[in-house]
Amino acid sequence: MYKKTNIYFATYNTIMEEDIIIQISNHIKEKRREKNITVQELAVRANVSKGLISQIENSRTVPSLIVLIDIIKALDIDLNVFFKDIHNKSKQSVILVKRKNEYEHFEKEHATGFHYQRVFTQFITQSTVDIVILELEPDASRPMVETEAFEYKYILSGEIAYHFDDQVINLSKGDSLLFDGRLPHTPKNLGTETASILVIYFFEEKK
Repeated sequence: MYKKTNIYFATYNTIMEEDIIIQISNHIKEKRREKNITVQELAVRANVSKGLISQIENSRTVPSLIVLIDIIKALDIDLNVFFKDIHNKSKQSVILVKRKNEYEHFEKEHATGFHYQRVFTQFITQSTVDIVILELEPDASRPMVETEAFEYKYILSGEIAYHFDDQVINLSKGDSLLFDGRLPHTPKNLGTETASILVIYFFEEKK
């Protein structure tokens, strides 16, 4: 049975700066120094700018998954070895809310007309991903549920209220939510028309 811990709300940047971002940044810097590779040399090997490597190592930016993999390969490190000691150290169940105007805009080198917005970055080992579109009628209802997965929600249309025990989070089109599905939860459609939600489940495989 899942033991419920204290629930608190936090912004994406606060949680990530204190946890995953710093772990990844320090790990890259540590491994680079162990191998006596300069920032410039690593940048050339990974086909990125020297400035980007510096920003990553100093926890000022989060690399895309593809860039991160290229950097790890450039360090000649097995991906499983790199990530085995990186995990979320938080002992609390976290609900991360990201409003549309808070999404982080970034660009990739050698690309024109590509507009990226980073919403959430969550590393989960040995995870199965399930992607679903949920259409919620105005009178839709169900009891609180729990799932053995991390759940990401992106509001495609409508106004949604997500209920977590005694906590309620109102979300509009373009807002998003990331939380541990083992927290009892259920959505409510606040509008008079069908609402649409993109749902991504990250099921962590049991060892």
